[in-house]
Amino acid sequence: MAQYFDNANLPSNIKEFETIFLNTKFSFKSDNGVFSKDKLDFGTRVLLEALPINEMNGDILDLGCGYGVVSIILSKFIDGNFDAVDVNRRALHLCEINKKLNKVSNINFIESNCYDELNDKKYNYIITNPPIRAGKDIVYKMLREAKNHLKPNWQLYFVMRKDHGAKTAIKDISDLYKTEVICKEKGFFVIKCFFD
Repeated sequence: MAQYFDNANLPSNIKEFETIFLNTKFSFKSDNGVFSKDKLDFGTRVLLEALPINEMNGDILDLGCGYGVVSIILSKFIDGNFDAVDVNRRALHLCEINKKLNKVSNINFIESNCYDELNDKKYNYIITNPPIRAGKDIVYKMLREAKNHLKPNWQLYFVMRKDHGAKTAIKDISDLYKTEVICKEKGFFVIKCFFD
């Protein structure tokens, strides 16, 4: 649970790794106390590969951004304005390092517990790989409250493993959104949530 909340007392051990997405190389620094500190995790890669990147623009929220992988990668391919939020201060410090490392400028990193510090701001897209280990209440807050921060007729995209409750989550948010599973790969579902 340390990676989701206060980890100031956890010894730091910053590492750097590289990954390639759409023939573009990215470098990321990570540390103890952050999610997937050694590599781009498979679920996030599946999510990124499933997104309709060529159609996306406008205001985009990377919810639970960790050390900035999703927003930094997408910012290279999408003409948009990115907010990226996380509750983990160590992760947010790494975000600023990784933003400079990858030479991107159109991302605003914000310390926030889910949507708490976003006020009434609304987005064209909200994208998240929700932290299952943080518990169902946090995950459902991320998914259900997205509705309040989406512009009319825009979308939430999230990734979740089938054995972590993807089908149940789809059912449990069906009162708020129409849903579509746009990708299934090795037990991971990428779900698009949208309005009538």
